[in-house]
Amino acid sequence: MLIIQLFFIFLEEKGIMTNILTDILAIIGVVLNGLPQGLLALTFGFASIPTAMAFFIGAIGNTLTQSVAPISFQAETITYAGSAGKNRSERCTMIFFGAVIMALIGAFGLLTKIVDFIGEDIAFGMMAGVGIILTKAAMDMIKKDKLAGGVSLAAALITYFITRNDSNTLVYTIVISVVASCIANAIFKKEKENIVVVDDKFMRQKFTINANVIMGALGMVCLNIGSNISFGSITASMASSGNYNVDHLTLISSLADMGSSFFGGAPVESIISATASAPHPVWAGVAMMVVIGVILIMGVLPKISKYVPASSIAGFLFVLGIFKTVALDAPAALAANAAVGGSTLVVTAVTNPFLGMVAGIVVRMLGI
Repeated sequence: MLIIQLFFIFLEEKGIMTNILTDILAIIGVVLNGLPQGLLALTFGFASIPTAMAFFIGAIGNTLTQSVAPISFQAETITYAGSAGKNRSERCTMIFFGAVIMALIGAFGLLTKIVDFIGEDIAFGMMAGVGIILTKAAMDMIKKDKLAGGVSLAAALITYFITRNDSNTLVYTIVISVVASCIANAIFKKEKENIVVVDDKFMRQKFTINANVIMGALGMVCLNIGSNISFGSITASMASSGNYNVDHLTLISSLADMGSSFFGGAPVESIISATASAPHPVWAGVAMMVVIGVILIMGVLPKISKYVPASSIAGFLFVLGIFKTVALDAPAALAANAAVGGSTLVVTAVTNPFLGMVAGIVVRMLGI
């Protein structure tokens, strides 16, 4: 016991103990941020257990590259894929083939070249359009479950406006809004059924090829081009050590999506991660991915749904869509060329990011 006490005293004097505790808090915060979005994926019919493969691939990839930008459940991609596909087969097919295209883009270092070609106004327009898709998804959840969704929205708005100047405001927003929604649901609704996940195991997915899937895959590519550059760079800017390469991030997230969707799992993409601000950003990100992977492989996530209503994430989606996506990306999209950025934004919002990108390019070519 004396030896152990002396060891901890040594760690505290060197500041190591404080750093480890800070790492742990960052890991817990991002895990709590990811799980409700994982539940969102389950509501769209994605399998839980196969998605663990994506997190383990991400952990291995970041270990090899020492990247500070981890991957996790991303509300934008989940909502888009879930809305664009009619069933699990269509959704997983568009995710898989979209990931194959993105993997080639990342492997050949083409991501930044593509953005240079389409222009930042179109890239920001696509992201702003996706923000509107997120907001619509949030409102649909609130209409479906007024109690859980309404409480979630109120708690999210209050939390965001109180903490909006804090770098961890999204973590606070999702945790508080989800907890508030769960408490309200427990008080006023006595019975809550689990989300039932069909074939929640490693089962080869039967892919479906049709026009809807092809357009959905192209939309996934366009969405991930924008999110990888924006989310990845924001996360990297918070890190004090480690490496960051957007093409490495693209390749890792694409391989993760291919592994997950092949067996019916959900997409796992780049996120704005608080682990990058931890004292050990690389290992904090890797640990976060391993923790979520273990939770998924053990089949715990669907059981959590008994206590966490699906609409509990509505408030976070609304805040993310309006204040962190549309409010930030729309002005940037309209700044250089309002016609190009505006066309991209509107067409993306009503269709998908690929058609939004095409609309923006056409408007630019017409010189409008």
